[in-house]
Amino acid sequence: MLALTRKVGERIVIGDDIIVTVVSIKGDNIRISIEAPKEIKIYRGEIFDAIAAENKQAAVPSDISEWDMLKVLQIKKK
Repeated sequence: MLALTRKVGERIVIGDDIIVTVVSIKGDNIRISIEAPKEIKIYRGEIFDAIAAENKQAAVPSDISEWDMLKVLQIKKK
């Protein structure tokens, strides 16, 4: 892990194509801008954690039978 101190207007460059800039600092809040290619997904930590929890929940096996699942998929297909 790398911890850096930056002032407003200063940047951090990650790799060849990601730039993080400190936009403003007000009390405990720090506003940053992130420039990255569109294919790079950027999430706030709490959103990333919520997505991971939802994916984990979706991966839990259910009590639905294969036959019932096929019926559901067939209905959605129409």
